[in-house]
Amino acid sequence: MTAALSDLRVVEMGQLLAGPFCGQLLADFGADVIKLEPPGQGDPMREWGREKADGRSLWWPVVARGKRSVTINLREKDGQDLARRLIATADVVIENFRPGTLEKWGMAPEDLMADNPRLIVVRVSGYGQDGPYASRPGYGAIGEAMGGLRAVIGEPDRPPARAGISIGDTLAATFACVGTLVALHARENTGRGQVVDAALYEAVLGVMESLIPEYTVSGYVRPRTGSILPNVAPANAYPTADGEHLISGNQDTVFKRLAEAMGRPELADDERYATHNARGANQAELDDLIAEWSKGLTSAELEDLLNRHSVPNGKIYTAPDMLADAHFAARKAIVTMAHPQLGDFPMQNVVPKLSDTPGEVRWVGPELGEHTDEVLAEALDLDEAARSALRDAGVI
Repeated sequence: MTAALSDLRVVEMGQLLAGPFCGQLLADFGADVIKLEPPGQGDPMREWGREKADGRSLWWPVVARGKRSVTINLREKDGQDLARRLIATADVVIENFRPGTLEKWGMAPEDLMADNPRLIVVRVSGYGQDGPYASRPGYGAIGEAMGGLRAVIGEPDRPPARAGISIGDTLAATFACVGTLVALHARENTGRGQVVDAALYEAVLGVMESLIPEYTVSGYVRPRTGSILPNVAPANAYPTADGEHLISGNQDTVFKRLAEAMGRPELADDERYATHNARGANQAELDDLIAEWSKGLTSAELEDLLNRHSVPNGKIYTAPDMLADAHFAARKAIVTMAHPQLGDFPMQNVVPKLSDTPGEVRWVGPELGEHTDEVLAEALDLDEAARSALRDAGVI
C-alpha cells in the first residue's frame, strides 16, 4: 500500500527537537524528508539523550527515523544557494531557527516562495515570528512555563515540576504538523503555499483546557494539585500491596460499578458520593476510602477485579511493562528496527493507525551525510565532479 504522504518532498532545516519531531511525523507517513545538517557536526540530537550505547545517542534513531541526511553548510553563501535550489524542488520546508535567521541567509519565506509558489514554509520558534518577544531564544521548557503547564504540574507545597519528557517541543511540533497538513489541503484549492507559524508557548497554551476562562469568569487560578484533578473523583493513583494503580471512576455509572467491585454498593447511593459534584466536594475522603480498600490487593488482583466490573484502570507502566504487554504486542505499538551498529532496536511505532494508507517506520536515523550524493544527484542533477567540488570547498 502507498503511504499517505509518499508524494511529498520535505526539506528539514531545523535541529534539536521541535522542528525535527515535525519532520518525523511527516516521514512516518511516507514523506521524503531530506534533513540538512552541518558538515562534520550534524544535528546536536545525534549526541543527546541520557543513556548511550557504544557512545551513540539512543534518541537520534527515533527522531530522525525515515529521513535522508544531507550535509550543507548553511552559514556559507554557496551552501545557502544550494539549499535554496533544493527547497525549490520541495513541497514543504521546516525550520526552527531563531526568527530572522532565514532572512539573514537570504531565504526569507517570500524569497523561497518566489522560486516555488506552492511551497509550505513551516516555522517553529519559542514565541512566534512576530510580537515583542519574537527575537528571544526559546526552548521547550520556557514554552511550558509561559504556556501555563509548569504551574499546574507537581505537588502544591513544592516548586513546579516538569513532565519528564520534552512535551513543549513535541506539542509545538505536532501543531506544526497539523498546520502543514492544513496548508497542503488549502493548496489544493488555491494553488499557493503559505507560512505555518508555530510558537512553543502557544502550543502549550492550546492544550490548557479551561485555564483562561477559569480566571476571567471565576477568578480561579488553577494550582498544582499533584496526582489529582480538583473536583474530579475518584481519579487517582491508589496503593496496592505491590505498588500503585490508577483508577478512574468519576462518571456516575462507572462509580456505581466501582462501588460494587469494592463490595460497597451502598456508596453509590450515599449523598456524599452519589453525584459527580458530591464526589468532587468529598474528594479527599473518598480517595482515602478507596486507598484503604485497594492496599489489601496486589496490582494484578485489583486489575482483574476492576476489569470484571468494567472500571477503567491501569498499572503505571515503565518500558519493561510495555515490552511485556500482550496488548502492545497485538497492536504493534512497539516496532523493532535493524540498526547498523546496535542490532535490533525497538522503538514506538507510528501513531495513529490508518486503515488504507498506514504509516511505517522505514529505517532508523541515518548516518551524517549518508544521502548527500544520492539526493543532490537525484534532485539537482549534480554529477560526481560537481559534488566533489562542493565537498572540497566545504559546502557539503
